[in-house]
This record gives sequence, structure tokens and C-alpha cells, in this order.
Amino acid sequence: MIVMKFGGSSVANAERIKHVASIIQAYKNERPLVVLSAMGDTTDHLLEAADLAVNGKVDIEKVEKLHYDTAKELGVDIPAIKELLDELKTLLTGISMLHELSKRSRDYLVSFGERMSVRMMTSYLNGLGTPAKFYDAWDAGFVSDSNFMNAQLLDDVWKDIPAKLADYKNGKQKEIPIVTGFIAKDKNGVITTLGRGGSDLSATMLGAALGADEIQTWKDVDGILTTDPRIVKEARTVPEVTYEEAQELAMFGSQVLHPRSMIPCRKTGTPVRVKNSYNIKSAGSVIREKHSGKTPRVIAITNVKNVNLIDIQSNNMFGACGFLAHVFNQFLKWNVSVDVIATSEVSVSLTVNGNSKLDGLVEDLKKGADVTVKTDKAIVTIICDAANSSSILADAFTALNKNNINVQMISQGASKVNISMLVDQSQANDVVKILHSSLF
Repeated sequence: MIVMKFGGSSVANAERIKHVASIIQAYKNERPLVVLSAMGDTTDHLLEAADLAVNGKVDIEKVEKLHYDTAKELGVDIPAIKELLDELKTLLTGISMLHELSKRSRDYLVSFGERMSVRMMTSYLNGLGTPAKFYDAWDAGFVSDSNFMNAQLLDDVWKDIPAKLADYKNGKQKEIPIVTGFIAKDKNGVITTLGRGGSDLSATMLGAALGADEIQTWKDVDGILTTDPRIVKEARTVPEVTYEEAQELAMFGSQVLHPRSMIPCRKTGTPVRVKNSYNIKSAGSVIREKHSGKTPRVIAITNVKNVNLIDIQSNNMFGACGFLAHVFNQFLKWNVSVDVIATSEVSVSLTVNGNSKLDGLVEDLKKGADVTVKTDKAIVTIICDAANSSSILADAFTALNKNNINVQMISQGASKVNISMLVDQSQANDVVKILHSSLF
């Protein structure tokens, strides 16, 4: 048994749904279980409708048109989608009367996208003669806490998912399960969403809990690449990475899987394969616990733009330990996340997302330190075997020096699989090209 996950762009319209259905059929002998996101821009359209409703107007034309037109083109009649659209209209009417959208209501609202998507695909597959059955996530055993918009799955899922899908796992059920990604219900039966990377987490949780042979996430590239092909056209597929390397890739800008989606499959050792929906014969990239052979010296190069550098120098108001405690207490207080950090006894340099609100944080930091904020920076990260860090850095800095690139900060991650460096944002793409040419 395998789990196959398809994102919103993969099921954006009738043509894409037909293509995904053909992929599912091609793998039917491997007993797939399919996880889908909402169709195309549906989630955005739902949120637009919510904004209108808050201002007193109920309008679901965009959502309605996309799903009715798609159903017509696919040649399927889906009463279940009409029922959901009626339910959606009722919800928006309630929002329009209250002139308010709570986090709880927002989760209920956006759930309609995934729920309509699985019904559309199920009807189409059945029309092709491929038996399928749709599942809303809670019908497949997904239960979460009540942290709306960013819910966490409860440990109950480890027993609930195998129980709910037992007939398919043991072969009694012939219909392919088509399951909603991204959503769940809490213990009170209230719909929640799983936050960023939620559909990836849905897929890896299903695969891990059911003991699947493999979890597949289908994208529009041949797996994980050595760098962004829009920057370096010679970028090539990385056949294999570890869970840890995949997490670092995701943290530092690569569109692989969200880091927390790795947690369930790491627990069970279930491999994840990144496949290309436009090239199904390609083996793609597999993510597993350890490399099957010798660990490559360098795996990939990523970059994150729109970064701020904060330099913090102690003014001796605190001792060394007190200084660091003061610094990190302020980041906790203002809920600002740090990406990369370099420290000495009396100074700290660190990076934060360029969209972070820093005024209050900087004001509090200045009570015990001199603070400088520099904007328009970028983090370029080498995902590698840091056991070879000396030779990697030697090659990297030789190449950067030849091209007059000045690195403003460097940090080797505690995971020992990444080396990150800070450069001006205007130089980021050039740095990626130089490093890719040097290290590959």
C-alpha cells in the first residue's frame, strides 16, 4: 500500500483532475490511498467570500463556478457538492449577520475546499470504472486539539486511523480512499485546520499510521533538486536525502515538505518519495532515515530572501549569562522566531524574517545592549555532510572571493547537515550560481 498526495495545483481544473486520475489508475495495483488539497485557488476564493460576508454581502460565485464548470467538463453529477455549497452559503450568511469571522469559523469555512475536491475526484474515478470512496479527514481518524488555524494532531490518530481504514488495509475494501488533506476535527467535533504544510502532514500521518510501503508527494519537478532551477538551469535531481536533510531544506527555502510533516514518518521509518506529476516514469527523490550508500559531500543549495540581520552588543549592564538570557527573553516576549545565529560572550548576530515586526523587540533589547538592524539580506544554505565542512568552506569561499562576494555572517547548524551564510539580497542569486558551479 502507498499514500499519494496531490496539492491544489495538481487538481486545479478538469484537465488536471483527469491527469491525476490517470496517475492514480497507473498505481492502482499498489493499492493507493490518495490525499488531496482544495482545487486551485479555491481557498483564496473562500477567504475572499468571507471578507465580503463580514461586510454584509454573501457571494460564492467564484467557488460555485469553478466546481460546477469542472463537474460539467468531467461529465459527473455531484449532488454532494451542491449540498456543501448550500452549507457554505448558510455559513456565510451567518458571518454576514455577525459581521465577524472567528478563527473557528475560518477553519470551518476553508474546509469546504478540500471536502469538495475529494468528492469531485471520487465521482470522476467511479465514472472511469475505478472504484473510489471519499473520506473527510475525521472519517479517516484525524482528531486534533482546538488550536484553530494551526491545530496539532492528537496521539489518538495512531490508533484511530488504522481502525477507520482497517477494511482497506486488510484488503476487504476495494474502493480507493480519497481523503481530505489539511483538516481534522477536535474532540468536540469542531472542524480545525492543520496550518502550514497541513496536507503534507495528513499524507505522512496516514502513511505512518497505516504502515504504508511509501508516501508519495506529487509536484511539478523531478523530485528534490540541487538548487532552484529558476536560478541555475543546470540544477539536477537529488536521488536521495535523509529526513534531517529534508527538514533543513524546507527550513531554508526549498519547496519540499513542511518540516513538521516529517515527524510521523521519522517515527516509523516510512520512506517519502517526491515525484513529478508531469513525468511519472521518473524515480524522483526518496527521503529516508539514512543514506543507502555513502553520504554525498553536498546535497543541495537553497536561499531565503527578505531577511533582517540584528547585531546585538552587550553594554555590560548584564554579565555574560545575563546578557544572553536578556536577549532570548525578549525574542520570546515578542514572539519573533530566529533563523540563523552566531554568538560570542558579549555579542549576538542573528537573522529574522523581513516581515517580522521589530520596533518593540528592538526597544526592549536596547535596555541591555547596543542594537543594529540591517535589512535586505538573504540566507544561502549549503545542505551537506558537515564532516567535510573544512573542504566545503574552502571551495565555497575561494569561489566567492574570486567573485568579490563578501559573506557577512556564517553559521553551522547543530544538525551537522547545513552551513548557512548571510549576504546582501541583491547578491543572493549570484551566490547560489557561484556555489553550485563550485560544489557540483
